[in-house]
This record gives sequence, structure tokens and C-alpha cells, in this order.
Amino acid sequence: MPTSDPLPGSPPEGAHVPVLLRPLLAAVAPVSGVWLDGTFGAGGYARGLLEAGADRVIGIDRDPLAHQMAAPWAGAYGDRLRLVEGTFSDLDHLAGEPLDGVVLDLGISSMQIDQPERGFSFQKDGPLDMRMSQAGRSAADIVNGAGEGEIADILYHYGEERASRRIAHAIVETRAKAPFETTLQLAEVIARCLPRPKPGQSHPATRSFQALRIAVNAEFTELAQGLAAAERALKPGGLLAVVTFHSLEDRIVKRFFQLASGAEANANRYAPAKAETTARFTLVNKRAIEADEAELAENPRARSARLRVARRTAAPALAVNPADIDVPLAPRSHSGHKANPAYKGNR
Repeated sequence: MPTSDPLPGSPPEGAHVPVLLRPLLAAVAPVSGVWLDGTFGAGGYARGLLEAGADRVIGIDRDPLAHQMAAPWAGAYGDRLRLVEGTFSDLDHLAGEPLDGVVLDLGISSMQIDQPERGFSFQKDGPLDMRMSQAGRSAADIVNGAGEGEIADILYHYGEERASRRIAHAIVETRAKAPFETTLQLAEVIARCLPRPKPGQSHPATRSFQALRIAVNAEFTELAQGLAAAERALKPGGLLAVVTFHSLEDRIVKRFFQLASGAEANANRYAPAKAETTARFTLVNKRAIEADEAELAENPRARSARLRVARRTAAPALAVNPADIDVPLAPRSHSGHKANPAYKGNR
């Protein structure tokens, strides 16, 4: 977070301010040993951990731009900061050593939103892309090439969009005339399917854009695998801190911590008693930590953020079943709704 004096190796003034950094550092204090920032982004959490006392930080990001942007300042930390290009679902292998702490800041970073050419936002027009790694299937590939049923499922399961079928039908009708190429093209079609928002409400395309971004980057699969990888990598006593930005990903993290800590309640008293398991984590905060008024004044993006922290025990790591931690079902292709035969992809 901003201080009166710039931190050593600081990025330029006005750079991205990480959400919930102060409460995160307070929850994991005292900071020491080797930490891993699995969503390096603009480097805010990594820098915060180093300044708070971490001996070393390993920064992982799948976006090549994150590594390019860190080049001018990362060297100031010497061998205390090591950057690795990859996904946090593989963090235990990429780290290559036991860890004292892992931080995951989920979702999209501000630097990605602020660049129209990345296609993450409809605030400014740009190519319909949304790929964090800048490789693989793009959002344009989905809306132009997937069947109507698959598009509807993506919008419903990953964006909780109730009008998913109506929107998917409108997308298929529109692309039959010409393929979608830009973010504003898609946002306008979605907006026509929904009521005009009232003052203070989000743009009608918000949920659909979230859903497409999650599908493009396989974010829920990455999250489930990343939580399991962190469990394998952490030393006994190591800390796992996760910042979420919407209800679907927060539910996954909450459920993972509940099961791994043995804090899951038996909702049905008539059901057979569940077998006791050895806790692999203990909860540091039973309730999610949210931004205070001071942080909200500095950073409105923090309004939806939730922080959950847990401490690793010495119990052996276990495999994670995505269904057990409420990972939404991956939408499947629907043979009854054909993809656009004229679309060949543009990347």
C-alpha cells in the first residue's frame, strides 16, 4: 500500500495498489522464510512480503507482460526475488522447495483491465481476447465458434447469468451475419438482451464477460489445482492466504478450507455421521476479511474482495475432488447446437 517514502525497488508512482495487503500482512505476521506469490501481476504482494521480512519470494505469473513490466525494478531485490513464468496450479513444482507461505490474488489484475488490447474489459473497445497467457483459445474463438448451448452454459455456470439462453441465442444470430471481433460489439449485443441498469448497478455485460474470461483461462480448474498444489508445497506451520473477488471463487476457497480443516458442519442431523479426518489446515480467520473504509477510499476495487487465511498442519496432503469444493461444472459442447461453420478462428 502507499507509504510516505517509496519502497526500495518500487515500481513507478501510480502503479497498481494490491487489494487487502495491510490486513494480509497483519494476518500472516511475522513474515519470514520463503514465500510464493502465485499471481505476481504488478508485484504488489511480492514487494509487500519482502518489505515485511520475507527472506525470499518466488513470483509466478502466466502473463508474459507481468514479467516484462517487472524487469526495470525486480533486480533491486537481487536473489531475494525470483520470477517464474507459469501457472499457480503447478506452484509446488515451480517453487522447487518447501514454502513458508503462499499468496494467491485471484481473478484479473488491474494492469490487464487497463489495456484495451487485451480484451478483458468493455470500458474501452479492443479485440475480444481475454487470454492471460496470451496463448490458446480466445473469447472470440468461443463466441464465434462454440455452439449456442455451450455458450449458454458458460454464461450460466461461470457468470451466474440468468438470461444466459437469451444472450447465447442473440450471439449466435448476430455472428451469422459477421463474426464478433471487439469487446464493444459483444457488450452491445448482451446489453440489448437485458433491462437497462438502474443508477449504481453494473453494466449488463459484466457477468457475461466474467464468465467468458473464466472459461478462456480455465480459472476454476486452476484454482482447485492451485489450492492442492499449495497444500503439497507448504511446510507444517506454513500459511496460505487467498484473496477472491466474486462469490463463485470465494465459495470454492471457503469450502476447501472447511474440508481441509475439519470445520465442515453436518447440515443434516439425520444423515450418517461423517468420519473424522486429521486437519491439514487450521483456520487463521473463521470469517473472510474485507476492506475497511480507509482502503475503500483508496481503492474502490477492494469492495468485493475477501481474504481467507489458513495454516498448514503436519498432516499428509490429500488429493482435492473439485466437486467436493463446489467447483462449477465445466460446460460441455452440445451436439444439438452447431458451432458457426464459417468461423475459422482469428489467432
